[in-house]
Amino acid sequence: MTKVDKSKLPSRYVTEGPSRAPHRSYYYAMGLTEEEIAQPLVGVATCWNEAAPCNISLNRQAQAVKLGVKSAMGTPREFTTITVTDGIAMGHEGMRSSLASREAIADTVELTMRGHCYDAIVGLAGCDKSLPGMMMAMVRLNTPSVFIYGGSILPGRLEGKDVTVQDVFEAVGQHQAGNMSDEALRTLERVACPSAGACGGQFTANTMACVSEAIGLALPNSAGAPAPYESRDQYGVASGEAVMRLIEKNIRARDIVTLESLQNAARVVACTGGSTNAGLHLPAIAHEAGIDFDLDDVCEIFRDTPYFVDLKPGGQYVAKDLYEAGGVPVVMKELRKAGLMHEDCMTVTGYSIGEELDKVSLEADGRVIYPIETPITKTGGVVGLKGNLAPEGAIVKVAGMGEEEQSFTGPARVFECEEDAFEAVKQRAYEEGEVLVIRNEGPAGGPGMREMLSTTAALSGQGMGKKVALITDGRFSGATRGFCVGHVGPEAAHGGPIGMLKDGDMITINAINGELSVDLTDDELAARRAEWAGPKETLYASGALYKYAQLVGSTRLGAVTHPGAKAERHVYMDL
Repeated sequence: MTKVDKSKLPSRYVTEGPSRAPHRSYYYAMGLTEEEIAQPLVGVATCWNEAAPCNISLNRQAQAVKLGVKSAMGTPREFTTITVTDGIAMGHEGMRSSLASREAIADTVELTMRGHCYDAIVGLAGCDKSLPGMMMAMVRLNTPSVFIYGGSILPGRLEGKDVTVQDVFEAVGQHQAGNMSDEALRTLERVACPSAGACGGQFTANTMACVSEAIGLALPNSAGAPAPYESRDQYGVASGEAVMRLIEKNIRARDIVTLESLQNAARVVACTGGSTNAGLHLPAIAHEAGIDFDLDDVCEIFRDTPYFVDLKPGGQYVAKDLYEAGGVPVVMKELRKAGLMHEDCMTVTGYSIGEELDKVSLEADGRVIYPIETPITKTGGVVGLKGNLAPEGAIVKVAGMGEEEQSFTGPARVFECEEDAFEAVKQRAYEEGEVLVIRNEGPAGGPGMREMLSTTAALSGQGMGKKVALITDGRFSGATRGFCVGHVGPEAAHGGPIGMLKDGDMITINAINGELSVDLTDDELAARRAEWAGPKETLYASGALYKYAQLVGSTRLGAVTHPGAKAERHVYMDL
């Protein structure tokens, strides 16, 4: 690397000229040399904490990134931000903090970068909301940026079979149904999660890790290696070197994140049967770049993308298996064969997606990655729905479901919050053929748009996953199975039709033709709205969740809390 001219980089404000002597004295205090102070300053951001296995190895991996930055004549500055881990937050009040943490991550990374005038960022993240939060900050700041995933957990083994945390959630339902002993449950919980790393199935973390590669912000195949593999360090070093090349070439996050690259990312979510949460995070990333790309646009891509990668929860395999089959590059190579990839999108390597795919010699293995000509199903694993019950849309994961399972009509059984629904499921206080409705769980109404994994896993564990349907203005975990519709918009708190439903209303869900409707006329819905008492009162009348509920916008647009790039008057890099 040649020495970089800092006259146009943000760090000139803290390192250059006589007036910055006090600032430089702080850097000398930390052991930096004159040369290191004169080099570009690169933020190395992690979401490290001791909350869960997904984040526990990030601080170690950050050291490898710093070695890469240093070897390419940059000066790394490590910092951490928060993360809220869904596996721990799931099934109780803690889940309200999860989606709000995505904004807090993006905001704190932005504030740290701005406050210290760092020139570029390498961001490491390991858990569901920390991946999009970190990518949102990169696009918002529009700095040279490289994303790197902390890696997935290894599968546990029990009685000769792979097991994951999803099996433990579902085992709770089996235990409640009397089909599993205390001892068997204890045995499973001890072996299901044997290492550091994020949940191993194609749940939200791995889905967004695949997105990071497909969108071009991460090095090819860097998302694949499980967290305990020492080979992750090589990706760390390479990511540190890559960000220095981006500074030299002035390639910024928004040169990489474009409408076309967002479409590429949505394709990869669809063909891998990824998490419905991508329908929330892709629009939020687009918003940071001022690009119109909402839930409708995501769902349109899902509708005409074949599903051909056989991953849990709909399929059989986990992230480690996908990595061993060649990872995201082989998946994108299959999409390219069908003309479903925009090949001229720039990536953090400095080469386009097409140029990167030309280097991939592996082919689909036919076991984890099917050839695109013979997919598992012809349309994506995630489908968008619309109708008089969801004028702003809703989303359902159908990966692994047969066509006959993709339509459902039944009477509503309405619950005002997730706890009430979970209690009813535990007591078996519901009937086969019903549509369970959980409302007041949207971004503003929740507040925080909780995931409903405890309830859906309990239904699966009771063997009722296919015998009832479930709709909510909240979210579902990427680990959810069964006919579960989330993101129903507008949410109840914003006066959406889901807030007007009563027990016994006939609801139709049809994932084949994309319908979510209730058998009520417009006049009947209007009459109910006229007598609606307004949003359910919340306990959260102060603090971070109060602020979030006041600011958060529509689910369809990504549940964002600020006006985005369309309203910005400056770009951080150009100040």
